[in-house]
Amino acid sequence: MLTEHNYRLEEPLKSAVLAVLEAHVEPQLGKGLVSAGMVQKLALNGRRLELGLVYPYPCQSTYKETVMTLTKALAKLDVIDEVECEIDLQVPANPGNTNTAPIPNVKNVIAVASGKGGVGKSTTAVNLALALAAEGASVGILDADIYGPSVPLMLGVPDFKPVSPDGKMMTAANAHGIAAQSIGFILDDEQAAVWRGPMAAGALVQLVNETSWPELDYLVVDMPPGTGDIQLTLSQKVPVSGAVVVTTPQDIATLDAKKGISLFNKVNIPVIGIVENMSFHLCPSCGHKEHPFGTLGGSKIAERYHVPLLGALPLNIAIREGMDAGNPSVVAEPSGEIAAIYREIARKVGASLAKTGPQTGVSISISDDE
Repeated sequence: MLTEHNYRLEEPLKSAVLAVLEAHVEPQLGKGLVSAGMVQKLALNGRRLELGLVYPYPCQSTYKETVMTLTKALAKLDVIDEVECEIDLQVPANPGNTNTAPIPNVKNVIAVASGKGGVGKSTTAVNLALALAAEGASVGILDADIYGPSVPLMLGVPDFKPVSPDGKMMTAANAHGIAAQSIGFILDDEQAAVWRGPMAAGALVQLVNETSWPELDYLVVDMPPGTGDIQLTLSQKVPVSGAVVVTTPQDIATLDAKKGISLFNKVNIPVIGIVENMSFHLCPSCGHKEHPFGTLGGSKIAERYHVPLLGALPLNIAIREGMDAGNPSVVAEPSGEIAAIYREIARKVGASLAKTGPQTGVSISISDDE
């Protein structure tokens, strides 16, 4: 909230500084830094301007470019020779379905879903969680695929076993800097979960509510494929902030993805966007791009349901090899092209939740200590 007593700078300088900051449009939020509530501090010490920004979504890989751009613009003002910029991350809580109790320590719940199996949903969920963490957030992942848990193997912690120090809550694994929970940690490797739908749904609720989660900005939930009991239970018992739907370009996959979107619309869970896996293949020898599963499937779904296409991933053997080895792309090659795509998806997801969640103004403290 802006109040007049925050300002001790002379009016021309105050207006000029705020105008420069407002002219810088935050690309994911679509607003200037002032109207987006991101300017937390302005103080002039001599000829050095001290600037404090707070981001509502994780994007630390963009900080350097932002600081360079703002420094160049602000240094054009006559009384400013130097700009010192500090950036903080404060992810707001987005409770989603307000009819369900919040999960202790969890601000946002992101469901990653698909209408059918085999489209890379779990790969997307794991890399999305790791990408959110790489961009500065505290993140957990819940493997809700009760019948086919794969997160333990994908994260390289298949031997982890939860313990319950107090006899009520159980611990989560820590893998590559994120918290993880899965029915696969509880069942033996070759033990099948031979449960009817209500039993599987009940197991999901227990995993959510009886895990001692650390303080999390985001809990990514890897859903089972389809639109059955577990999906309905999640919408009724868990405060889901938004859903990411994963598909591949071919018609049969996009048809099932439409059913998944329809389900989320019916239970009032916002669909954040679409991720298209196996979008194309680049020949390693000649660089020729081909589309073995068709083209524009994800784009057409996104356009039809008025949601964004968050990203398109190539058909790449390195993605599969990394998941099988418990070393996903985002951590295996953090500077690689595939990791960059996942991080861009993560920034879009975080910004979408920040825009649709409760809006809280940030006080700007402006002083002249000259």
